[in-house]
Amino acid sequence: MSVLDIIIFTIYFTAMLGVGFYFLRKNKNIEDYYVGNRSLGSWHIGLSVVATDVGGGFSIGLGGLGFAIGISGSWMLFTGFVGAWLSAVVLIPIISKLSGKYKFLTFPQIFEHYYNPKVALLAGIISAVGYIGFTSSQLLAGAKLVSATFQEIDLFTALLTMGVIAIIYTGIGGLKAVIYTDTIQWIILMSGLIFIGIPISYKAIGGIETIRAVIAPEFLSLNNVSWQQLVNWAITIIPIWFVGMTLYQRIYASRNEKQAKKAWFIAGFFEWPLMAFMGVILGLFARVAYENNMFASLGFSTNTTIDAEMGLPILLNTVLPAGIMGLVLSAYFSAILSTADSCLMAASGNIQTDILGKIFKSNKNTRIQLRLSQLITIVIGILALFLASHMTNVLELMLYSYAFMVSGLFIPVIIALYSNKRNSYAAIAAMISGGSTTVILTSINIQLPLGLDANIYGIVTSAIIYSIIYFITKLSKHV
Repeated sequence: MSVLDIIIFTIYFTAMLGVGFYFLRKNKNIEDYYVGNRSLGSWHIGLSVVATDVGGGFSIGLGGLGFAIGISGSWMLFTGFVGAWLSAVVLIPIISKLSGKYKFLTFPQIFEHYYNPKVALLAGIISAVGYIGFTSSQLLAGAKLVSATFQEIDLFTALLTMGVIAIIYTGIGGLKAVIYTDTIQWIILMSGLIFIGIPISYKAIGGIETIRAVIAPEFLSLNNVSWQQLVNWAITIIPIWFVGMTLYQRIYASRNEKQAKKAWFIAGFFEWPLMAFMGVILGLFARVAYENNMFASLGFSTNTTIDAEMGLPILLNTVLPAGIMGLVLSAYFSAILSTADSCLMAASGNIQTDILGKIFKSNKNTRIQLRLSQLITIVIGILALFLASHMTNVLELMLYSYAFMVSGLFIPVIIALYSNKRNSYAAIAAMISGGSTTVILTSINIQLPLGLDANIYGIVTSAIIYSIIYFITKLSKHV
Protein backbone atom coordinates (compact mmCIF):
# COMPACT_ATOMS: atom_id res chain seq x y z
CA MET A 1 0.00 0.00 0.00
CA SER A 2 1.05 3.58 -0.58
CA VAL A 3 1.68 6.08 2.21
CA LEU A 4 -1.64 7.76 1.38
CA ASP A 5 -3.45 4.45 1.79
CA ILE A 6 -1.88 3.95 5.22
CA ILE A 7 -2.84 7.50 6.29
CA ILE A 8 -6.47 6.98 5.24
CA PHE A 9 -6.54 3.64 6.98
CA THR A 10 -5.14 5.18 10.19
CA ILE A 11 -7.64 8.05 10.14
CA TYR A 12 -10.48 5.55 9.80
CA PHE A 13 -9.46 3.49 12.82
CA THR A 14 -8.75 6.60 14.90
CA ALA A 15 -12.29 7.80 14.19
CA MET A 16 -13.76 4.45 15.29
CA LEU A 17 -11.82 4.56 18.56
CA GLY A 18 -12.80 8.20 19.06
CA VAL A 19 -16.50 7.29 18.97
CA GLY A 20 -15.93 4.61 21.58
CA PHE A 21 -14.07 6.93 23.96
CA TYR A 22 -16.71 9.64 23.47
CA PHE A 23 -19.49 7.34 24.67
CA LEU A 24 -17.31 5.98 27.47
CA ARG A 25 -17.96 9.28 29.25
CA LYS A 26 -21.63 9.41 28.25
CA ASN A 27 -22.69 6.01 29.59
CA LYS A 28 -24.06 6.22 33.14
CA ASN A 29 -25.71 2.81 33.61
CA ILE A 30 -26.44 -0.47 31.83
CA GLU A 31 -29.50 1.02 30.10
CA ASP A 32 -27.15 3.48 28.44
CA TYR A 33 -24.70 0.69 27.70
CA TYR A 34 -27.00 -2.01 26.29
CA VAL A 35 -29.97 -0.09 24.83
CA GLY A 36 -28.67 3.47 24.37
CA ASN A 37 -30.98 4.80 27.11
CA ARG A 38 -33.89 4.01 24.73
CA SER A 39 -33.38 7.36 23.02
CA LEU A 40 -32.08 6.69 19.50
CA GLY A 41 -33.72 7.90 16.30
CA SER A 42 -34.87 5.95 13.26
CA TRP A 43 -32.04 6.78 10.85
CA HIS A 44 -29.21 5.76 13.15
CA ILE A 45 -31.10 2.62 14.16
CA GLY A 46 -32.06 1.78 10.58
CA LEU A 47 -28.55 2.21 9.18
CA SER A 48 -27.14 0.19 12.07
CA VAL A 49 -29.62 -2.62 11.40
CA VAL A 50 -28.74 -2.86 7.72
CA ALA A 51 -25.01 -2.52 8.45
CA THR A 52 -25.23 -5.39 10.93
CA ASP A 53 -27.41 -7.58 8.74
CA VAL A 54 -25.66 -6.98 5.41
CA GLY A 55 -22.28 -5.53 6.28
CA GLY A 56 -20.31 -8.54 7.39
CA GLY A 57 -21.45 -10.76 4.56
CA PHE A 58 -21.58 -8.11 1.84
CA SER A 59 -18.09 -8.40 0.40
CA ILE A 60 -18.14 -12.17 0.61
CA GLY A 61 -21.71 -13.29 0.03
CA LEU A 62 -23.28 -10.89 -2.45
CA GLY A 63 -20.16 -10.54 -4.56
CA GLY A 64 -19.87 -14.31 -4.68
CA LEU A 65 -23.49 -14.69 -5.81
CA GLY A 66 -23.02 -12.09 -8.53
CA PHE A 67 -19.91 -13.92 -9.70
CA ALA A 68 -21.63 -17.31 -9.68
CA ILE A 69 -25.16 -16.62 -10.98
CA GLY A 70 -25.38 -12.92 -11.85
CA ILE A 71 -28.07 -10.45 -10.82
CA SER A 72 -30.47 -13.20 -9.70
CA GLY A 73 -28.36 -13.32 -6.53
CA SER A 74 -30.14 -10.11 -5.50
CA TRP A 75 -33.13 -12.23 -4.44
CA MET A 76 -31.15 -13.28 -1.37
CA LEU A 77 -31.52 -9.82 0.14
CA PHE A 78 -35.13 -9.57 -1.00
CA THR A 79 -35.81 -11.99 1.85
CA GLY A 80 -34.07 -9.50 4.15
CA PHE A 81 -36.42 -6.81 2.85
CA VAL A 82 -39.43 -9.07 3.55
CA GLY A 83 -38.12 -9.94 7.02
CA ALA A 84 -37.53 -6.29 7.92
CA TRP A 85 -40.91 -5.01 6.75
CA LEU A 86 -42.82 -8.02 8.10
CA SER A 87 -41.27 -7.70 11.54
CA ALA A 88 -41.91 -3.94 11.48
CA VAL A 89 -45.63 -4.64 11.08
CA VAL A 90 -46.17 -7.69 13.29
CA LEU A 91 -43.25 -7.78 15.77
CA ILE A 92 -42.27 -4.23 16.70
CA PRO A 93 -45.73 -3.17 18.02
CA ILE A 94 -45.65 -6.03 20.54
CA ILE A 95 -41.99 -5.73 21.54
CA SER A 96 -42.06 -1.93 21.85
CA LYS A 97 -44.95 -2.10 24.30
CA LEU A 98 -43.23 -4.82 26.35
CA SER A 99 -39.98 -2.88 26.34
CA GLY A 100 -41.68 0.30 27.49
CA LYS A 101 -43.50 -1.49 30.29
CA TYR A 102 -40.84 -3.90 31.57
CA LYS A 103 -37.61 -2.16 30.45
CA PHE A 104 -36.21 -5.28 28.80
CA LEU A 105 -32.51 -5.32 27.86
CA THR A 106 -32.27 -8.66 26.00
CA PHE A 107 -34.18 -11.00 23.73
CA PRO A 108 -34.36 -13.98 26.17
CA GLN A 109 -36.25 -11.80 28.66
CA ILE A 110 -39.20 -12.27 26.29
CA PHE A 111 -39.07 -15.99 27.13
CA GLU A 112 -39.04 -15.32 30.86
CA HIS A 113 -42.07 -13.06 30.49
CA TYR A 114 -44.11 -15.61 28.52
CA TYR A 115 -42.66 -18.91 29.84
CA ASN A 116 -40.38 -19.07 32.91
CA PRO A 117 -36.79 -18.28 34.01
CA LYS A 118 -35.48 -21.73 32.98
CA VAL A 119 -36.61 -21.21 29.40
CA ALA A 120 -35.01 -17.76 29.42
CA LEU A 121 -31.74 -19.15 30.81
CA LEU A 122 -31.54 -21.79 28.08
CA ALA A 123 -32.36 -19.19 25.43
CA GLY A 124 -29.67 -16.92 26.86
CA ILE A 125 -27.03 -19.67 26.71
CA ILE A 126 -27.97 -20.60 23.13
CA SER A 127 -27.94 -16.97 22.03
CA ALA A 128 -24.64 -16.14 23.78
CA VAL A 129 -22.77 -19.13 22.36
CA GLY A 130 -24.16 -18.46 18.90
CA TYR A 131 -23.15 -14.80 18.93
CA ILE A 132 -19.67 -15.49 20.34
CA GLY A 133 -19.15 -17.92 17.49
CA PHE A 134 -20.53 -15.48 14.96
CA THR A 135 -18.26 -12.71 16.23
CA SER A 136 -15.27 -15.03 15.86
CA SER A 137 -16.31 -16.12 12.38
CA GLN A 138 -16.76 -12.53 11.22
CA LEU A 139 -13.29 -11.57 12.42
CA LEU A 140 -11.67 -14.64 10.89
CA ALA A 141 -13.51 -14.42 7.57
CA GLY A 142 -12.70 -10.73 7.33
CA ALA A 143 -9.04 -11.30 8.12
CA LYS A 144 -8.80 -14.01 5.47
CA LEU A 145 -10.51 -11.78 2.93
CA VAL A 146 -8.27 -8.79 3.63
CA SER A 147 -5.03 -10.78 3.76
CA ALA A 148 -5.87 -12.55 0.49
CA THR A 149 -6.74 -9.27 -1.20
CA PHE A 150 -3.93 -7.09 0.10
CA GLN A 151 -0.62 -8.88 -0.15
CA GLU A 152 1.09 -6.56 2.36
CA ILE A 153 -1.14 -7.66 5.26
CA ASP A 154 -0.78 -11.15 6.71
CA LEU A 155 -3.68 -13.05 8.27
CA PHE A 156 -2.67 -12.55 11.91
CA THR A 157 -2.08 -8.81 11.47
CA ALA A 158 -5.46 -8.32 9.82
CA LEU A 159 -7.21 -10.36 12.50
CA LEU A 160 -5.45 -8.64 15.38
CA THR A 161 -6.08 -5.16 13.97
CA MET A 162 -9.79 -5.70 13.40
CA GLY A 163 -10.26 -7.56 16.66
CA VAL A 164 -8.52 -5.08 18.94
CA ILE A 165 -10.25 -2.04 17.41
CA ALA A 166 -13.70 -3.66 17.57
CA ILE A 167 -13.20 -4.87 21.14
CA ILE A 168 -12.02 -1.48 22.41
CA TYR A 169 -14.70 0.77 20.93
CA THR A 170 -17.50 -1.74 21.59
CA GLY A 171 -16.34 -2.62 25.08
CA ILE A 172 -15.97 0.92 26.34
CA GLY A 173 -18.70 2.65 24.34
CA GLY A 174 -21.62 0.22 24.43
CA LEU A 175 -24.56 0.14 22.03
CA LYS A 176 -24.45 3.84 21.19
CA ALA A 177 -20.83 3.47 20.09
CA VAL A 178 -21.82 0.44 18.02
CA ILE A 179 -24.76 2.20 16.37
CA TYR A 180 -22.92 5.44 15.61
CA THR A 181 -19.86 3.62 14.27
CA ASP A 182 -22.21 1.44 12.21
CA THR A 183 -23.60 4.64 10.68
CA ILE A 184 -20.09 5.85 9.84
CA GLN A 185 -19.09 2.44 8.54
CA TRP A 186 -22.19 2.20 6.37
CA ILE A 187 -21.51 5.62 4.83
CA ILE A 188 -17.90 4.61 4.12
CA LEU A 189 -18.98 1.33 2.54
CA MET A 190 -21.72 2.87 0.40
CA SER A 191 -19.60 5.83 -0.69
CA GLY A 192 -16.58 3.69 -1.46
CA LEU A 193 -18.53 1.28 -3.66
CA ILE A 194 -20.99 3.69 -5.32
CA PHE A 195 -18.53 6.46 -6.15
CA ILE A 196 -15.35 4.42 -6.55
CA GLY A 197 -15.84 0.65 -6.85
CA ILE A 198 -18.70 0.51 -9.37
CA PRO A 199 -17.67 3.26 -11.84
CA ILE A 200 -13.98 2.34 -11.91
CA SER A 201 -14.73 -1.38 -12.24
CA TYR A 202 -17.31 -0.78 -14.98
CA LYS A 203 -14.86 1.25 -17.01
CA ALA A 204 -11.98 -1.18 -16.39
CA ILE A 205 -13.87 -4.22 -17.71
CA GLY A 206 -14.99 -2.44 -20.88
CA GLY A 207 -18.58 -1.45 -20.20
CA ILE A 208 -21.88 -3.04 -21.18
CA GLU A 209 -20.68 -4.23 -24.60
CA THR A 210 -17.96 -6.33 -23.01
CA ILE A 211 -20.34 -7.63 -20.34
CA ARG A 212 -22.84 -8.87 -22.93
CA ALA A 213 -20.10 -10.36 -25.09
CA VAL A 214 -18.31 -12.25 -22.31
CA ILE A 215 -20.95 -13.76 -20.03
CA ALA A 216 -23.99 -15.93 -20.69
CA PRO A 217 -27.39 -14.15 -20.99
CA GLU A 218 -28.75 -15.79 -17.82
CA PHE A 219 -26.27 -13.75 -15.76
CA LEU A 220 -28.29 -10.66 -16.69
CA SER A 221 -31.63 -12.33 -15.89
CA LEU A 222 -33.58 -12.38 -12.61
CA ASN A 223 -34.69 -15.97 -13.32
CA ASN A 224 -31.31 -17.67 -12.93
CA VAL A 225 -32.16 -19.20 -9.55
CA SER A 226 -34.10 -22.30 -8.47
CA TRP A 227 -37.20 -22.32 -6.31
CA GLN A 228 -35.30 -24.37 -3.72
CA GLN A 229 -32.70 -21.66 -3.38
CA LEU A 230 -35.37 -19.01 -2.91
CA VAL A 231 -37.05 -21.10 -0.20
CA ASN A 232 -33.70 -21.75 1.50
CA TRP A 233 -32.90 -18.05 1.60
CA ALA A 234 -36.37 -17.17 2.88
CA ILE A 235 -36.45 -19.78 5.68
CA THR A 236 -32.88 -19.00 6.71
CA ILE A 237 -33.05 -15.19 6.67
CA ILE A 238 -36.63 -14.18 7.57
CA PRO A 239 -36.67 -15.99 10.97
CA ILE A 240 -33.52 -14.11 12.01
CA TRP A 241 -35.62 -10.94 12.20
CA PHE A 242 -37.66 -12.61 14.97
CA VAL A 243 -34.85 -14.21 17.02
CA GLY A 244 -31.83 -11.93 16.58
CA MET A 245 -30.64 -10.41 19.86
CA THR A 246 -28.94 -7.63 17.86
CA LEU A 247 -32.32 -6.64 16.44
CA TYR A 248 -34.19 -6.71 19.75
CA GLN A 249 -31.53 -4.46 21.29
CA ARG A 250 -32.24 -1.91 18.58
CA ILE A 251 -36.01 -2.08 19.09
CA TYR A 252 -35.43 -1.44 22.79
CA ALA A 253 -33.02 1.40 21.94
CA SER A 254 -35.56 3.24 19.76
CA ARG A 255 -37.33 6.27 21.19
CA ASN A 256 -40.74 4.77 20.54
CA GLU A 257 -42.65 2.30 18.39
CA LYS A 258 -42.99 4.75 15.49
CA GLN A 259 -39.23 5.35 15.35
CA ALA A 260 -38.48 1.63 15.50
CA LYS A 261 -40.90 0.84 12.65
CA LYS A 262 -39.45 3.62 10.53
CA ALA A 263 -35.95 2.27 11.20
CA TRP A 264 -36.98 -1.20 10.00
CA PHE A 265 -38.54 0.23 6.82
CA ILE A 266 -35.32 2.16 6.16
CA ALA A 267 -33.24 -0.98 6.72
CA GLY A 268 -35.44 -3.03 4.39
CA PHE A 269 -35.15 -0.50 1.59
CA PHE A 270 -31.37 -0.32 1.88
CA GLU A 271 -31.13 -4.12 1.82
CA TRP A 272 -33.25 -4.47 -1.32
CA PRO A 273 -33.00 -3.17 -3.93
CA LEU A 274 -30.06 -0.85 -3.19
CA MET A 275 -27.51 -3.07 -1.49
CA ALA A 276 -28.66 -6.25 -3.20
CA PHE A 277 -28.13 -5.04 -6.75
CA MET A 278 -24.97 -3.12 -5.98
CA GLY A 279 -23.37 -6.23 -4.48
CA VAL A 280 -24.29 -8.67 -7.23
CA ILE A 281 -23.41 -6.20 -10.00
CA LEU A 282 -19.91 -5.83 -8.59
CA GLY A 283 -19.65 -9.62 -8.42
CA LEU A 284 -20.84 -9.77 -12.03
CA PHE A 285 -18.12 -7.29 -13.02
CA ALA A 286 -15.59 -9.56 -11.31
CA ARG A 287 -16.82 -12.52 -13.38
CA VAL A 288 -16.34 -10.52 -16.59
CA ALA A 289 -12.83 -9.51 -15.52
CA TYR A 290 -11.97 -13.12 -14.69
CA GLU A 291 -13.28 -14.41 -18.02
CA ASN A 292 -11.20 -11.73 -19.77
CA ASN A 293 -8.08 -12.99 -17.95
CA MET A 294 -7.62 -9.73 -16.03
CA PHE A 295 -6.62 -11.66 -12.88
CA ALA A 296 -3.78 -13.59 -14.51
CA SER A 297 -1.08 -11.39 -12.94
CA LEU A 298 -2.38 -12.41 -9.51
CA GLY A 299 -2.31 -16.10 -10.37
CA PHE A 300 -5.98 -16.49 -11.33
CA SER A 301 -6.06 -17.12 -15.07
CA THR A 302 -9.06 -18.65 -16.79
CA ASN A 303 -7.22 -21.98 -16.72
CA THR A 304 -7.31 -21.99 -12.90
CA THR A 305 -10.27 -22.23 -10.55
CA ILE A 306 -11.22 -19.28 -8.39
CA ASP A 307 -13.43 -19.06 -5.33
CA ALA A 308 -16.51 -17.06 -6.41
CA GLU A 309 -16.46 -15.10 -3.16
CA MET A 310 -12.91 -13.91 -3.84
CA GLY A 311 -13.84 -12.46 -7.23
CA LEU A 312 -14.93 -9.04 -6.00
CA PRO A 313 -11.94 -8.26 -3.75
CA ILE A 314 -9.54 -9.46 -6.46
CA LEU A 315 -11.31 -7.22 -8.98
CA LEU A 316 -10.96 -4.16 -6.78
CA ASN A 317 -7.35 -4.98 -6.05
CA THR A 318 -6.75 -5.22 -9.79
CA VAL A 319 -8.50 -2.08 -11.06
CA LEU A 320 -8.17 0.48 -8.27
CA PRO A 321 -5.31 2.98 -8.54
CA ALA A 322 -2.80 3.66 -5.77
CA GLY A 323 -4.16 6.02 -3.15
CA ILE A 324 -7.68 4.60 -3.41
CA MET A 325 -6.85 1.27 -1.82
CA GLY A 326 -6.93 2.79 1.69
CA LEU A 327 -10.54 3.85 1.17
CA VAL A 328 -11.52 0.42 -0.14
CA LEU A 329 -9.67 -1.38 2.64
CA SER A 330 -11.48 0.83 5.15
CA ALA A 331 -14.77 -0.10 3.47
CA TYR A 332 -13.94 -3.79 3.85
CA PHE A 333 -13.10 -3.37 7.51
CA SER A 334 -16.28 -1.31 7.97
CA ALA A 335 -18.42 -4.07 6.48
CA ILE A 336 -16.95 -6.68 8.76
CA LEU A 337 -16.77 -4.63 11.95
CA SER A 338 -20.37 -3.44 11.62
CA THR A 339 -21.50 -7.04 12.10
CA ALA A 340 -18.81 -8.14 14.54
CA ASP A 341 -19.41 -5.28 17.02
CA SER A 342 -23.18 -5.90 17.10
CA CYS A 343 -22.70 -9.63 17.70
CA LEU A 344 -20.24 -8.81 20.48
CA MET A 345 -22.79 -6.54 22.19
CA ALA A 346 -25.46 -9.23 21.84
CA ALA A 347 -23.29 -11.90 23.46
CA SER A 348 -22.35 -9.51 26.26
CA GLY A 349 -25.98 -8.68 26.99
CA ASN A 350 -26.89 -12.38 27.07
CA ILE A 351 -24.11 -13.27 29.49
CA GLN A 352 -24.57 -10.24 31.75
CA THR A 353 -28.38 -10.26 31.97
CA ASP A 354 -29.61 -13.72 30.96
CA ILE A 355 -26.92 -15.98 32.43
CA LEU A 356 -24.95 -14.28 35.22
CA GLY A 357 -28.00 -12.26 36.21
CA LYS A 358 -29.93 -15.49 36.75
CA ILE A 359 -27.14 -17.25 38.65
CA PHE A 360 -25.91 -14.37 40.83
CA LYS A 361 -27.80 -11.55 42.44
CA SER A 362 -27.23 -8.32 40.56
CA ASN A 363 -25.35 -5.54 42.30
CA LYS A 364 -27.65 -2.53 42.60
CA ASN A 365 -24.80 -0.03 42.21
CA THR A 366 -25.25 1.36 38.69
CA ARG A 367 -21.58 2.26 38.30
CA ILE A 368 -20.50 -1.27 39.24
CA GLN A 369 -23.07 -2.76 36.86
CA LEU A 370 -21.76 -0.57 34.05
CA ARG A 371 -18.12 -1.46 34.68
CA LEU A 372 -19.02 -5.15 34.88
CA SER A 373 -20.84 -4.91 31.55
CA GLN A 374 -17.80 -3.28 29.94
CA LEU A 375 -15.50 -5.93 31.40
CA ILE A 376 -17.75 -8.75 30.17
CA THR A 377 -17.79 -7.30 26.65
CA ILE A 378 -14.01 -6.97 26.54
CA VAL A 379 -13.48 -10.50 27.90
CA ILE A 380 -15.93 -11.95 25.34
CA GLY A 381 -14.18 -10.01 22.59
CA ILE A 382 -10.79 -11.39 23.63
CA LEU A 383 -12.27 -14.90 23.72
CA ALA A 384 -13.73 -14.46 20.22
CA LEU A 385 -10.40 -13.15 18.94
CA PHE A 386 -8.55 -16.09 20.52
CA LEU A 387 -10.94 -18.59 18.94
CA ALA A 388 -10.60 -16.92 15.56
CA SER A 389 -6.80 -17.02 15.66
CA HIS A 390 -6.19 -20.47 17.18
CA MET A 391 -9.19 -22.77 16.96
CA THR A 392 -10.86 -22.75 13.56
CA ASN A 393 -12.38 -26.18 14.23
CA VAL A 394 -14.15 -24.73 17.27
CA LEU A 395 -15.35 -21.88 15.07
CA GLU A 396 -17.13 -24.41 12.89
CA LEU A 397 -18.84 -25.88 15.91
CA MET A 398 -19.81 -22.42 17.14
CA LEU A 399 -21.26 -21.54 13.76
CA TYR A 400 -23.41 -24.62 14.23
CA SER A 401 -24.51 -22.95 17.45
CA TYR A 402 -25.72 -19.97 15.47
CA ALA A 403 -27.78 -22.31 13.27
CA PHE A 404 -28.93 -23.98 16.49
CA MET A 405 -30.07 -20.56 17.73
CA VAL A 406 -32.17 -19.70 14.68
CA SER A 407 -33.87 -23.07 14.24
CA GLY A 408 -34.28 -23.66 17.98
CA LEU A 409 -35.66 -20.31 19.09
CA PHE A 410 -37.97 -19.38 16.21
CA ILE A 411 -40.99 -21.58 17.00
CA PRO A 412 -41.01 -20.88 20.77
CA VAL A 413 -40.87 -17.10 20.25
CA ILE A 414 -43.60 -17.15 17.58
CA ILE A 415 -45.88 -19.12 19.91
CA ALA A 416 -45.01 -16.84 22.82
CA LEU A 417 -45.93 -13.70 20.91
CA TYR A 418 -48.88 -14.84 18.79
CA SER A 419 -50.52 -17.79 20.56
CA ASN A 420 -52.04 -18.67 23.93
CA LYS A 421 -50.70 -22.25 23.70
CA ARG A 422 -47.59 -21.49 25.75
CA ASN A 423 -45.88 -24.32 27.58
CA SER A 424 -42.43 -24.10 29.18
CA TYR A 425 -41.62 -27.81 28.79
CA ALA A 426 -42.62 -27.68 25.13
CA ALA A 427 -40.51 -24.55 24.59
CA ILE A 428 -37.37 -26.21 26.03
CA ALA A 429 -37.94 -29.39 24.01
CA ALA A 430 -38.51 -27.35 20.84
CA MET A 431 -35.31 -25.36 21.36
CA ILE A 432 -33.17 -28.46 21.83
CA SER A 433 -34.79 -30.67 19.17
CA GLY A 434 -35.03 -28.01 16.47
CA GLY A 435 -31.49 -26.77 16.95
CA SER A 436 -30.05 -30.27 17.23
CA THR A 437 -31.77 -31.38 14.04
CA THR A 438 -30.19 -28.52 12.10
CA VAL A 439 -26.73 -29.14 13.53
CA ILE A 440 -26.84 -32.91 12.92
CA LEU A 441 -28.13 -32.61 9.35
CA THR A 442 -25.53 -29.93 8.58
CA SER A 443 -22.64 -31.90 10.08
CA ILE A 444 -23.35 -35.18 8.25
CA ASN A 445 -23.36 -33.28 4.95
CA ILE A 446 -25.90 -35.30 2.98
CA GLN A 447 -28.29 -34.30 0.22
CA LEU A 448 -31.58 -33.49 1.94
CA PRO A 449 -35.03 -34.09 0.39
CA LEU A 450 -36.10 -31.53 -2.22
CA GLY A 451 -32.67 -29.88 -1.99
CA LEU A 452 -33.74 -27.78 1.00
CA ASP A 453 -31.44 -26.56 3.78
CA ALA A 454 -31.07 -28.28 7.13
CA ASN A 455 -32.44 -25.17 8.86
CA ILE A 456 -35.87 -25.80 7.33
CA TYR A 457 -36.02 -29.33 8.74
CA GLY A 458 -34.82 -28.01 12.10
CA ILE A 459 -37.66 -25.48 12.29
CA VAL A 460 -40.22 -28.11 11.23
CA THR A 461 -38.90 -30.51 13.88
CA SER A 462 -39.10 -27.76 16.50
CA ALA A 463 -42.75 -27.12 15.61
CA ILE A 464 -43.64 -30.82 15.70
CA ILE A 465 -41.94 -31.43 19.06
CA TYR A 466 -43.54 -28.34 20.58
CA SER A 467 -46.98 -29.51 19.47
CA ILE A 468 -46.44 -33.05 20.79
CA ILE A 469 -45.21 -31.93 24.22
CA TYR A 470 -47.93 -29.30 24.48
CA PHE A 471 -50.76 -31.77 23.78
CA ILE A 472 -49.25 -34.50 25.97
CA THR A 473 -49.03 -32.01 28.86
CA LYS A 474 -52.55 -30.81 28.22
CA LEU A 475 -53.96 -34.35 28.12
CA SER A 476 -52.11 -35.33 31.30
CA LYS A 477 -53.84 -32.54 33.17
CA HIS A 478 -57.24 -33.95 32.22
CA VAL A 479 -56.43 -37.53 33.25
